[in-house]
Amino acid sequence: MLDAGRNLTYQLTHQLGAAIIQGQYAVDKTFPTEAELSQQFNISRSVTREAVKMLTAKGLIASRPRQGIRVMPSTHWNMFDPDVLTWTLNSRPSLELLKEFTQLRLAIEPEAAALAAENCQDEDRIKPIGVALARMKSADEGKDDPLEADIDFHCSILAASNNRFFFQLRDFIQVALRVSIASTNQLKGVLNANYDDHKKIYDAICAGKPDAANAAVRSLLVEAQQLINNSINSRKS
Repeated sequence: MLDAGRNLTYQLTHQLGAAIIQGQYAVDKTFPTEAELSQQFNISRSVTREAVKMLTAKGLIASRPRQGIRVMPSTHWNMFDPDVLTWTLNSRPSLELLKEFTQLRLAIEPEAAALAAENCQDEDRIKPIGVALARMKSADEGKDDPLEADIDFHCSILAASNNRFFFQLRDFIQVALRVSIASTNQLKGVLNANYDDHKKIYDAICAGKPDAANAAVRSLLVEAQQLINNSINSRKS
């Protein structure tokens, strides 16, 4: 049931979105009509109409002439939408999904670090990376949240790149990192990220060495990728 004291459209969108991604509605099969949803959840047609619009915008469903509303395959889902990503990671954070996300990070984050190094004279952009690194050190001493500090470090580099496209990926990266970092640390058998590895990235950025910053991030992510690949291969064998 939906909570009448909260935004009903938001609640319905999240409930249906999570259900679609969990496989409760078959792909390419008929989805309930707006009238059926209104009756099922005892809410107005205007609420269901808005929820259907939101799910359509996220690529989860589509309306086709004479076929009604249908659930779309995962290849149509907008994975850059934080809601879609959250529902996906909460329902099935598979190794394959983590592998794809790490591949994306490899394509983006080393270049972001290189750009941050080129902007090393801009203290306002670089300072948050150092603050995040200090938080990681505190986390090693049990004085801060290791996951939040690690996420803050990587997102601060995206911001320091001074690239608007990279910056706008921060929400997406932040959501996915919560599962990705925790999972790769679990595969490593550690609780916290390696402070020294992250300090190498920070030092290269502060020194204005784009190639070194790129290589330091790449090394970190390649290690994570290898851990995931090894786990996938072990499972198959």
